[in-house]
Amino acid sequence: MDLFYKIIALLGGLSMFLYGMRVMGDGLKSCSGGAMKAALAKVTGRPALGFILGMLVTCMIQSSTATIVLTVGLVGAGFLTFRQSIGIVLGANVGTAITAQIIRLMDVQAGATSLLYMFNAENLAPLALILGIVLVMFVSKSSAKNMGTIAIGFGVLFMGLIFMSDAVSTLGDKLSGLLTAFEGNYLLGFLAGTLVTGVIQSSSAVVGILQSFASSVGVRFCGVFAVIIGVNIGDCLTTFLVSRIGAKPEQIRTVTVHVIYNICAASLIALVLTLGRTTGLLGDGLWYRELDSGGVANVHGLFRLVPAVLLLPLSGVFARLAEKLVPDKPLDTEDQDIVDNLRELDARLVENPGVALDQSAHLLGHMASVAKDNFESAVKQIFDPDPKLAERINQREALLDRMADATNQYVVDLSPYVTLASQNREQNFQIKALDCFERIGDLAQNILHDSDSIHENGKPLSPEAQTDLKGTITTVNDILSLTVKAFTDNDLSRARAVEPLEEVIDDIIEVMKARHVQRMTQGVCDVVNGIQYQNLLQNLERISDQCSDLAVYMLSRTDTAVAGQEHRYLHDLHHSDNEAYRRMFRENYRKYFQALHLAASGQGEPEGAARKKP
Repeated sequence: MDLFYKIIALLGGLSMFLYGMRVMGDGLKSCSGGAMKAALAKVTGRPALGFILGMLVTCMIQSSTATIVLTVGLVGAGFLTFRQSIGIVLGANVGTAITAQIIRLMDVQAGATSLLYMFNAENLAPLALILGIVLVMFVSKSSAKNMGTIAIGFGVLFMGLIFMSDAVSTLGDKLSGLLTAFEGNYLLGFLAGTLVTGVIQSSSAVVGILQSFASSVGVRFCGVFAVIIGVNIGDCLTTFLVSRIGAKPEQIRTVTVHVIYNICAASLIALVLTLGRTTGLLGDGLWYRELDSGGVANVHGLFRLVPAVLLLPLSGVFARLAEKLVPDKPLDTEDQDIVDNLRELDARLVENPGVALDQSAHLLGHMASVAKDNFESAVKQIFDPDPKLAERINQREALLDRMADATNQYVVDLSPYVTLASQNREQNFQIKALDCFERIGDLAQNILHDSDSIHENGKPLSPEAQTDLKGTITTVNDILSLTVKAFTDNDLSRARAVEPLEEVIDDIIEVMKARHVQRMTQGVCDVVNGIQYQNLLQNLERISDQCSDLAVYMLSRTDTAVAGQEHRYLHDLHHSDNEAYRRMFRENYRKYFQALHLAASGQGEPEGAARKKP
């Protein structure tokens, strides 16, 4: 039973270590998620630059798996090409070795009067925990809370190492026998490193265990080198399995390169060590050398760094091999292109809300384009019906609904990981924006149904009705184009220009309705079609309303005076002396009313248009 409880203590220490790494990584990602994405997305075709960035990002977040998963997500979203990702993958393999260098602080030996004494693991862990809990509980700034989370994770990590070291020290004879078995059977050591890393899913944790052994019972180079090689292979296989689920070919190629590279790196290390032993260059002094925690960290670091530097020039070869192993799919149709855009919402990015929100915003830009395309297609059906185009509109609307549902679920799934107020505002904005685009798509489909009813009636709209309708559609198309452009470019000046035009459209719709009623009473237009005509105008007005809503949501994202008070803002704006608003309204009023009036009759100001406006 004594052995059982010692093993429980060892596993408990490992659990604390893994949890500490997770907490520390979450804090680091919250602090640097946007910066990571911005840095990685700027990588060009230079593998060396990608290598450096991959190494630095992995050092920041303490996880090569997280870096590679993030890279795979960016490749799928189109921010990186497959070939740009290769250098990052190689750099991530090197960056993960920094964790082992941090863990070597366990070997710090100094007296209580020395400054280095503070960096002893038994002192550093509680200090980090105290600092972290103070920042989390007593400081309100989100940046301070993130730093506190990092400190707590750091402290828990080292407490786990201390637990593991204590447990290992009581199991000295048994563990020494295990490591001695690895000294005589390198294949067994390799398989042990691969399998344990695959189960734990953290190369840093397995190397940390080895470092605990080294600090407590001692290890020799010949007993751990094969394990460390196995750790590197196990790490890449885990990443490969996780990252390829539901991935596109270019994403699968990225993780395939990771596997190819690690196999080549392991083979290179094994070849060099074999040649070193057989030629006598690697003597018994180094082969049987006792390693402490720092020694294990150095071996791990060299096994990561040297192959990466030597194999970096072969990144093009790795790319071509991966492209042969993972061929392209057939050329995408328009439908497939929209479906592929859904994959931008990569679940692997959810734990990085800054990056994930950028991805969902990118997809919302696609939604805006699809909604606008459907509107333009739907209004064509009024004047020139085409069954194939009608079918395409319905198909595109179904895809738009899928995009809206997927985006909404994705943005909601981010909630547990959103820690910054700015991210929360962006999250709320995106949910409102996708609702606007979905409604515009629905209204475009309503226009299609209204036009179908008109054609089924067998009586075309009168030339006068068609002229008025075409002018109104042009105006609505202009506000929709303005709104989509404002959204995709995040242009607040364009967003402010939407509301004055929306108010003009309200006036135009009112005039068009009055004109059509007059035409029906005079027998110029069919009464049955008149109902569908009024419905068309109503749907056009609602599309402009959605544009207004979206523009105000854009303003509220950065203006706290508007946020949560959107209706009040619009009411006050309509009754204010805001000169910019009044000027834009007058310009739009003259431009669009004059165009509509001249096209219709060539006379003076249109009837009913003289509603009092600022």
